[in-house]
Amino acid sequence: MNVLPEGLPLAAEFPAAHREQWQQLVEGVLRKSGAQPADGAAAERALTTELPDGLRARPLYTAEDAPTAPGYPGFPPFVRGGRPQGSTVAGWDVRQRHADPDRRRTNEAVLADLEHGVGSLWLELGGAGLPVSALPEALTGVYLDLAAVSLDAGPEFGAAAAQLFALYEQHEVSPGAAGNLGADPLGLQARTGETGRTAALLAEATALAARCAAEYPGVRALTVDALPYHEAGASPAQELGCSLATGVAYLRALTAAGLSVDAALGQLEFRYAADADQFLTIAKFRAARRLWARVAEVSGAGAEASAQRQHAVTSRVMMTARDPWVNMLRTTVACLAAGVGGADAVTVLPFDSALGLPDPFARRIARNTQSVLLEESHLARVVDPAGGSWYVEQLSEELARAAWDWFQEIERAGGQQAALGSGLVGERIAATWAERSVKLARRREPVTGVSEFPHLDEQPLVREPAPAGPGGGLPQVRRAEAYEALRDRSDAHLAATGARPTLFLASIGTASAHTARTTFAANLFQAGGIATTGAEGTDAVAFAEAFTASGASVACLCSSDALYAEHAGAVAAALKAAGARRVLLAGRPGEQRAAYEAAGVDGFVAAGGDAVATLTGLLTEITGAGTDTTSSTDESKVA
Repeated sequence: MNVLPEGLPLAAEFPAAHREQWQQLVEGVLRKSGAQPADGAAAERALTTELPDGLRARPLYTAEDAPTAPGYPGFPPFVRGGRPQGSTVAGWDVRQRHADPDRRRTNEAVLADLEHGVGSLWLELGGAGLPVSALPEALTGVYLDLAAVSLDAGPEFGAAAAQLFALYEQHEVSPGAAGNLGADPLGLQARTGETGRTAALLAEATALAARCAAEYPGVRALTVDALPYHEAGASPAQELGCSLATGVAYLRALTAAGLSVDAALGQLEFRYAADADQFLTIAKFRAARRLWARVAEVSGAGAEASAQRQHAVTSRVMMTARDPWVNMLRTTVACLAAGVGGADAVTVLPFDSALGLPDPFARRIARNTQSVLLEESHLARVVDPAGGSWYVEQLSEELARAAWDWFQEIERAGGQQAALGSGLVGERIAATWAERSVKLARRREPVTGVSEFPHLDEQPLVREPAPAGPGGGLPQVRRAEAYEALRDRSDAHLAATGARPTLFLASIGTASAHTARTTFAANLFQAGGIATTGAEGTDAVAFAEAFTASGASVACLCSSDALYAEHAGAVAAALKAAGARRVLLAGRPGEQRAAYEAAGVDGFVAAGGDAVATLTGLLTEITGAGTDTTSSTDESKVA
């Protein structure tokens, strides 16, 4: 046996394995499960997952799949990080968001955050949060030379910047203090749809940038905020492409105003969403740095100025108002991915942010999420811990290319301002969200606690409404919104009648025969706010009696295909005779469809069907809120 000098035996004498051998093994496994792949390559393709932007996640990556070397941290193209040391010295910047209009409560929350692990502040000002005039009071007691302040004041960024500069002068803050004035005219245009003020606001922002460069070199004037695109339903490549086009527009304006390329680059910070898709989020931050490094390179920038400054914010799109406790898990994964992806600053939104202003407990959990990942999980000990993963490297490469293609399309359309004004950006994002909405409706993209494993008896959390912020431009969407609208209808029925809409489950046979489909059906109907009751057995008369006693008006048969063939017709007929207005069957009917329909089955529910359409029709049927039941019949048959 070969042994290394250190005495550790390795597998040097094992025969080398090849991809074709692995494919043949996969082919054999799939054939045993009933699939019939043509060959090993087809078997591998069968396990490939489709991702947004035309990307694919294959089941296996090897060294053959690795792209060109990504370089080293702190060196172009910055795929592995914008700083040589990464976050190993002090961790990434823990940045907490504040949007409470009450200046006293904001000040109390700010001080509590800074005393318990937060490194910088992100303050929403103006219509989206705290009045601009209240900024000095909100920052009372804050050491501005230690805690960086990032402002987000919409069109009032000039007034907000004046307030912050006055505080700097009053407290004799060092010119090297870090901060961000948050000017983002194109982001504001995306959120509001207003085009008339963009040019004037951009001129104001460039003037602020010139002042920052001259007087406060640690403060950046502009934020390239990609959240408006992400929150409208953009794919990762669309989010990156829009940020590139915006950054290029700002770079042109700043250099036209007299700043050098390097100085102009130093005035920009990029803000991206981080969601619970761990690998896509890691790849997104790595790809963003590579893309911006390319922009800086062709602009003639020096290597040191070409690293993109990144602020990660956990996604609003993934947050739910129902079962909001699950949001803690989502934000933990998203924060982990942003940190591993190399973000410089990370904001974890509190778990109740979809409900309104967060309470102190939610803010505490948000900041402690980061503390655990940094101090207990030690995520920042290694620079770019995902580097070298063939999957992550390839995904970063493919995502960067897809984003670059979209960026070039925007540039050909006249740049980001023109693409927003013409509707190109909005239309393309809307198409992406429509495609994703189909997957959500069919539960191919599950939302835990909402479309999967809902908790109908949860006690809703109530929060003070948060300021609405600017609107009128790109929409703001959430994955759970269609299902939460159904749950709202159910709650309204409960409040009006004292009982939830209820559906009867006729579970035919023993538990071993019906449990899989009974569980599926109960989970499906509860996702729409429909409670389930039922009975078990094979006696059609007994099912009819139990149905009558339940008070339900709709029933669903649940069992195995074999027991359906034997009992479904009789049970369906008995339920119809007992007054069921609609009888469904869980599963695909196959060749038995005509027979089941003749016996009284009105529709079928199965994995992959349009759950939102089916549940919408059923709620209407059960509650009597309307008479159109087409969707419940037609869509459930399609399922």
